[in-house]
Amino acid sequence: MATQMLGRALVTAKWLSEAVQAGRVGPSLRILDASWDPPQERNARQEFRERHIPGASFFDIEECRDQTSPYDFMLPSESHFADYVGRLGVSNNTHVVVYDGDKLGTFYAPRTWWMFRAFGHKEVSVLNGGFKNWVKEGHPVTAEVSQPSPAVFKAKLNIALLKTFEEMIQNVVSLRFQVVDSRPEGRFRGTELDQGLESGHIPGAVNIPFSSFLAESGHEKSIEEIQQIFREKKIDLSKPLTATCRKGVTACHIALAAYLCGKRDVAVYDGSWSEWFHRAPPRYKVSELKRNK
Repeated sequence: MATQMLGRALVTAKWLSEAVQAGRVGPSLRILDASWDPPQERNARQEFRERHIPGASFFDIEECRDQTSPYDFMLPSESHFADYVGRLGVSNNTHVVVYDGDKLGTFYAPRTWWMFRAFGHKEVSVLNGGFKNWVKEGHPVTAEVSQPSPAVFKAKLNIALLKTFEEMIQNVVSLRFQVVDSRPEGRFRGTELDQGLESGHIPGAVNIPFSSFLAESGHEKSIEEIQQIFREKKIDLSKPLTATCRKGVTACHIALAAYLCGKRDVAVYDGSWSEWFHRAPPRYKVSELKRNK
Protein backbone atom coordinates (compact mmCIF):
# COMPACT_ATOMS: atom_id res chain seq x y z
CA MET A 1 0.00 0.00 0.00
CA ALA A 2 2.75 2.46 0.95
CA THR A 3 4.65 1.74 -2.27
CA GLN A 4 1.58 2.45 -4.37
CA MET A 5 1.02 5.74 -2.56
CA LEU A 6 4.66 6.69 -3.02
CA GLY A 7 4.23 6.17 -6.74
CA ARG A 8 1.11 8.30 -6.77
CA ALA A 9 2.33 11.24 -4.69
CA LEU A 10 5.92 11.23 -5.96
CA VAL A 11 7.41 10.42 -9.34
CA THR A 12 11.11 10.00 -10.07
CA ALA A 13 13.07 12.02 -12.58
CA LYS A 14 13.76 8.77 -14.47
CA TRP A 15 10.03 8.01 -14.79
CA LEU A 16 9.20 11.55 -15.94
CA SER A 17 12.13 11.68 -18.36
CA GLU A 18 10.98 8.45 -19.99
CA ALA A 19 7.45 9.87 -20.27
CA VAL A 20 8.78 13.06 -21.88
CA GLN A 21 10.95 11.17 -24.36
CA ALA A 22 8.07 8.83 -25.21
CA GLY A 23 5.94 11.84 -26.17
CA ARG A 24 3.39 11.24 -23.42
CA VAL A 25 3.13 14.88 -22.35
CA GLY A 26 -0.29 16.06 -23.51
CA PRO A 27 -3.93 15.91 -22.38
CA SER A 28 -3.29 12.84 -20.18
CA LEU A 29 -0.02 14.12 -18.63
CA ARG A 30 0.82 17.73 -17.84
CA ILE A 31 4.00 19.00 -16.19
CA LEU A 32 3.80 22.22 -14.17
CA ASP A 33 6.72 24.33 -12.95
CA ALA A 34 5.47 25.92 -9.71
CA SER A 35 8.61 27.91 -8.89
CA TRP A 36 8.28 31.19 -7.03
CA ASP A 37 10.77 33.58 -5.47
CA PRO A 38 10.53 37.07 -3.99
CA PRO A 39 10.85 39.41 -7.01
CA GLN A 40 13.91 41.10 -5.50
CA GLU A 41 15.74 37.76 -5.32
CA ARG A 42 14.97 35.79 -8.48
CA ASN A 43 12.55 35.90 -11.40
CA ALA A 44 11.02 32.43 -11.51
CA ARG A 45 9.00 33.04 -14.67
CA GLN A 46 12.06 34.35 -16.52
CA GLU A 47 14.12 31.36 -15.36
CA PHE A 48 11.34 29.10 -16.64
CA ARG A 49 11.52 30.79 -20.06
CA GLU A 50 15.25 30.16 -20.17
CA ARG A 51 15.24 26.55 -18.99
CA HIS A 52 12.58 24.02 -17.97
CA ILE A 53 11.49 20.42 -18.42
CA PRO A 54 10.30 19.85 -22.01
CA GLY A 55 6.53 20.19 -22.31
CA ALA A 56 6.15 21.94 -18.94
CA SER A 57 3.90 24.95 -18.34
CA PHE A 58 4.43 27.64 -15.72
CA PHE A 59 2.04 27.53 -12.76
CA ASP A 60 2.03 31.01 -11.22
CA ILE A 61 0.80 30.95 -7.61
CA GLU A 62 0.65 34.75 -7.74
CA GLU A 63 -2.08 34.44 -10.35
CA CYS A 64 -3.79 31.32 -9.01
CA ARG A 65 -4.77 32.69 -5.60
CA ASP A 66 -7.43 34.79 -3.90
CA GLN A 67 -6.45 38.24 -5.14
CA THR A 68 -8.86 39.94 -2.72
CA SER A 69 -7.29 38.49 0.43
CA PRO A 70 -4.83 40.57 2.49
CA TYR A 71 -2.81 37.37 3.02
CA ASP A 72 -0.42 35.83 0.50
CA PHE A 73 -1.25 32.74 -1.56
CA MET A 74 -4.72 32.04 -0.15
CA LEU A 75 -6.73 29.51 -2.15
CA PRO A 76 -8.65 30.95 -5.10
CA SER A 77 -12.32 30.18 -5.71
CA GLU A 78 -13.33 26.94 -7.40
CA SER A 79 -14.10 28.79 -10.63
CA HIS A 80 -10.80 30.71 -10.58
CA PHE A 81 -8.78 27.52 -10.07
CA ALA A 82 -10.77 25.59 -12.69
CA ASP A 83 -10.33 28.35 -15.26
CA TYR A 84 -6.62 28.77 -14.52
CA VAL A 85 -5.60 25.10 -14.72
CA GLY A 86 -7.94 24.54 -17.67
CA ARG A 87 -5.93 27.13 -19.61
CA LEU A 88 -2.83 25.07 -18.79
CA GLY A 89 -4.41 22.07 -20.51
CA VAL A 90 -5.39 20.24 -17.32
CA SER A 91 -8.68 18.33 -17.25
CA ASN A 92 -10.09 16.09 -14.54
CA ASN A 93 -8.53 13.12 -16.36
CA THR A 94 -5.01 14.58 -16.50
CA HIS A 95 -2.13 13.24 -14.45
CA VAL A 96 -0.40 16.38 -13.18
CA VAL A 97 3.28 16.38 -12.19
CA VAL A 98 4.53 19.48 -10.36
CA TYR A 99 8.07 20.60 -9.60
CA ASP A 100 9.99 23.75 -8.74
CA GLY A 101 13.51 25.08 -9.14
CA ASP A 102 14.32 25.79 -5.50
CA LYS A 103 17.91 25.17 -4.40
CA LEU A 104 16.64 22.81 -1.68
CA GLY A 105 15.14 20.57 -4.35
CA THR A 106 11.48 21.14 -3.49
CA PHE A 107 9.76 24.13 -1.91
CA TYR A 108 6.59 25.32 -3.69
CA ALA A 109 5.65 22.12 -5.55
CA PRO A 110 3.91 20.51 -2.52
CA ARG A 111 1.70 23.61 -2.25
CA THR A 112 0.50 23.14 -5.84
CA TRP A 113 0.10 19.39 -5.20
CA TRP A 114 -2.10 20.20 -2.21
CA MET A 115 -4.11 22.82 -4.14
CA PHE A 116 -5.05 20.25 -6.78
CA ARG A 117 -6.06 17.78 -4.08
CA ALA A 118 -8.03 20.48 -2.23
CA PHE A 119 -10.02 21.04 -5.42
CA GLY A 120 -10.79 17.35 -5.80
CA HIS A 121 -8.04 16.23 -8.20
CA LYS A 122 -6.46 12.89 -7.23
CA GLU A 123 -3.96 12.27 -10.03
CA VAL A 124 -1.27 14.75 -8.99
CA SER A 125 2.36 14.02 -8.15
CA VAL A 126 5.46 15.90 -7.05
CA LEU A 127 8.72 15.36 -8.95
CA ASN A 128 10.98 13.86 -6.28
CA GLY A 129 14.14 15.94 -6.00
CA GLY A 130 12.80 18.80 -8.09
CA PHE A 131 14.41 20.55 -11.04
CA LYS A 132 17.73 20.69 -9.20
CA ASN A 133 18.12 16.92 -9.39
CA TRP A 134 16.51 16.69 -12.84
CA VAL A 135 19.42 18.77 -14.15
CA LYS A 136 21.98 17.01 -11.97
CA GLU A 137 20.94 13.63 -13.38
CA GLY A 138 21.38 14.93 -16.93
CA HIS A 139 17.76 14.89 -18.10
CA PRO A 140 16.76 17.17 -21.00
CA VAL A 141 15.85 20.85 -20.59
CA THR A 142 14.52 23.36 -23.09
CA ALA A 143 13.74 27.05 -23.57
CA GLU A 144 10.87 26.21 -25.90
CA VAL A 145 7.56 27.21 -24.31
CA SER A 146 4.74 24.85 -25.18
CA GLN A 147 1.17 26.03 -25.79
CA PRO A 148 -1.16 23.34 -24.43
CA SER A 149 -4.69 23.13 -25.79
CA PRO A 150 -7.18 24.43 -23.21
CA ALA A 151 -9.14 21.82 -21.28
CA VAL A 152 -12.21 21.76 -19.07
CA PHE A 153 -11.51 21.28 -15.38
CA LYS A 154 -14.31 21.02 -12.83
CA ALA A 155 -13.20 21.98 -9.32
CA LYS A 156 -14.96 21.06 -6.10
CA LEU A 157 -13.37 22.21 -2.85
CA ASN A 158 -12.77 19.44 -0.32
CA ILE A 159 -13.25 21.36 2.93
CA ALA A 160 -11.78 18.45 4.90
CA LEU A 161 -8.33 19.47 3.61
CA LEU A 162 -8.69 23.13 4.63
CA LYS A 163 -8.84 24.83 8.02
CA THR A 164 -10.09 28.37 8.66
CA PHE A 165 -9.05 30.86 11.32
CA GLU A 166 -12.28 30.19 13.22
CA GLU A 167 -11.64 26.45 13.30
CA MET A 168 -8.07 27.02 14.51
CA ILE A 169 -9.27 29.33 17.29
CA GLN A 170 -11.83 26.73 18.44
CA ASN A 171 -9.16 24.02 18.42
CA VAL A 172 -6.97 25.89 20.93
CA VAL A 173 -9.59 24.93 23.54
CA SER A 174 -11.20 21.80 22.05
CA LEU A 175 -7.94 20.12 20.90
CA ARG A 176 -9.93 18.21 18.30
CA PHE A 177 -6.92 17.92 16.00
CA GLN A 178 -3.12 17.98 16.26
CA VAL A 179 -1.31 20.99 14.80
CA VAL A 180 2.16 20.81 13.23
CA ASP A 181 4.04 23.99 12.31
CA SER A 182 6.61 23.57 9.52
CA ARG A 183 8.61 26.80 10.03
CA PRO A 184 12.23 26.90 11.24
CA GLU A 185 12.62 26.48 15.00
CA GLY A 186 13.58 30.11 15.69
CA ARG A 187 10.46 31.44 14.02
CA PHE A 188 8.28 28.88 15.77
CA ARG A 189 9.74 29.76 19.17
CA GLY A 190 9.51 33.48 18.46
CA THR A 191 13.22 34.18 18.81
CA GLU A 192 13.71 35.48 15.26
CA LEU A 193 11.64 37.62 12.92
CA ASP A 194 9.56 35.80 10.32
CA GLN A 195 10.09 37.78 7.11
CA GLY A 196 9.75 41.06 9.01
CA LEU A 197 6.86 39.80 11.13
CA GLU A 198 7.05 39.10 14.86
CA SER A 199 7.07 35.34 15.21
CA GLY A 200 5.78 32.70 17.59
CA HIS A 201 3.24 29.93 17.31
CA ILE A 202 -0.31 28.76 17.91
CA PRO A 203 -0.84 27.29 21.41
CA GLY A 204 -0.45 23.51 21.37
CA ALA A 205 1.32 23.38 18.00
CA VAL A 206 4.31 21.06 17.50
CA ASN A 207 7.29 22.19 15.42
CA ILE A 208 8.63 20.01 12.60
CA PRO A 209 10.60 22.20 10.14
CA PHE A 210 9.65 21.15 6.61
CA SER A 211 13.30 20.59 5.68
CA SER A 212 13.32 17.68 8.16
CA PHE A 213 11.58 15.59 5.50
CA LEU A 214 14.16 16.30 2.79
CA ALA A 215 17.40 14.39 2.40
CA GLU A 216 20.59 16.36 1.80
CA SER A 217 20.19 15.64 -1.93
CA GLY A 218 16.81 17.37 -2.01
CA HIS A 219 14.84 14.14 -2.38
CA GLU A 220 12.07 13.15 0.01
CA LYS A 221 13.28 10.94 2.84
CA SER A 222 12.15 7.33 3.01
CA ILE A 223 8.75 6.46 4.46
CA GLU A 224 10.46 4.80 7.43
CA GLU A 225 12.48 7.95 8.17
CA ILE A 226 9.38 10.14 7.84
CA GLN A 227 7.39 7.90 10.18
CA GLN A 228 10.22 8.11 12.72
CA ILE A 229 10.20 11.93 12.55
CA PHE A 230 6.48 12.00 13.35
CA ARG A 231 6.94 9.45 16.15
CA GLU A 232 9.75 11.45 17.75
CA LYS A 233 7.49 14.50 17.82
CA LYS A 234 4.64 12.37 19.26
CA ILE A 235 2.37 13.03 16.29
CA ASP A 236 -0.20 10.25 15.90
CA LEU A 237 -0.95 9.79 12.19
CA SER A 238 -4.08 7.81 13.05
CA LYS A 239 -5.64 10.99 14.46
CA PRO A 240 -6.73 14.30 12.85
CA LEU A 241 -3.85 16.55 11.86
CA THR A 242 -3.58 20.10 10.53
CA ALA A 243 -0.43 21.74 9.17
CA THR A 244 0.49 25.42 9.41
CA CYS A 245 3.48 27.64 8.56
CA ARG A 246 3.94 31.30 7.53
CA LYS A 247 1.85 31.50 4.35
CA GLY A 248 0.36 28.03 3.90
CA VAL A 249 3.19 26.91 1.60
CA THR A 250 5.68 24.76 3.52
CA ALA A 251 2.77 23.40 5.60
CA CYS A 252 2.00 21.37 2.48
CA HIS A 253 5.30 19.51 2.98
CA ILE A 254 3.74 18.14 6.19
CA ALA A 255 0.65 17.06 4.24
CA LEU A 256 2.81 15.37 1.59
CA ALA A 257 5.02 13.61 4.13
CA ALA A 258 2.01 12.28 6.01
CA TYR A 259 0.39 11.22 2.72
CA LEU A 260 3.44 9.12 1.90
CA CYS A 261 2.88 7.36 5.24
CA GLY A 262 -0.69 6.54 4.24
CA LYS A 263 -2.48 9.53 5.81
CA ARG A 264 -4.42 11.28 3.06
CA ASP A 265 -6.52 13.71 5.10
CA VAL A 266 -4.07 16.25 6.56
CA ALA A 267 -5.67 19.69 6.47
CA VAL A 268 -3.74 22.93 5.88
CA TYR A 269 -4.46 26.16 7.72
CA ASP A 270 -4.35 28.38 4.67
CA GLY A 271 -3.93 31.71 6.48
CA SER A 272 -1.23 30.26 8.76
CA TRP A 273 0.90 32.62 10.89
CA SER A 274 0.31 35.56 8.52
CA GLU A 275 -3.38 35.55 9.41
CA TRP A 276 -3.00 34.28 12.99
CA PHE A 277 -0.61 37.10 13.93
CA HIS A 278 -3.05 39.75 12.75
CA ARG A 279 -6.29 38.22 14.03
CA ALA A 280 -5.64 36.07 17.10
CA PRO A 281 -5.79 37.58 20.62
CA PRO A 282 -2.37 38.17 22.24
CA ARG A 283 -2.80 35.23 24.66
CA TYR A 284 -2.99 32.91 21.64
CA LYS A 285 0.41 33.94 20.27
CA VAL A 286 3.11 31.94 22.04
CA SER A 287 6.54 33.56 21.90
CA GLU A 288 9.64 32.92 23.99
CA LEU A 289 10.82 36.44 23.20
CA LYS A 290 7.79 37.97 24.90
CA ARG A 291 8.06 35.55 27.79
CA ASN A 292 11.69 36.48 28.37
CA LYS A 293 11.09 40.24 28.37
